[in-house]
Amino acid sequence: MSRMKDVLTIRLSETVRLDRDRLGALAAELGDAAAEDVVCRAMEELALRMSLCNQLYQQRDWDALAKTARSLIAIADQIGMTALARVATDVTTSTEGGDPVATGATLARLLRIGEYSLTNLWELQDITI
Repeated sequence: MSRMKDVLTIRLSETVRLDRDRLGALAAELGDAAAEDVVCRAMEELALRMSLCNQLYQQRDWDALAKTARSLIAIADQIGMTALARVATDVTTSTEGGDPVATGATLARLLRIGEYSLTNLWELQDITI
């Protein structure tokens, strides 16, 4: 007896907004060209560190995962990715709490929000920061 009709597919989608005031303050403080450079470098670092977080989770290297997630917080805050910073805090908390199931769930959310945030910021590149 097949019960495939009882399988529910959940589509995970979250609205991610960038803090444009934070980006504006960065541009006012550094100038447009320097702010754009900071944002581009931050985007690269975020992408690299999110990938590293995933690798560290697969390796079950909890200390390094917590450290890497913590490093995401400051970078995300700097360029107005408040949701990403908040979820990176959740990953750090669950990792330090020794809960691998919660860590896996929050890490999946971190990667999802990170992807949405980077895409959103990438699309803003045509707009003056």
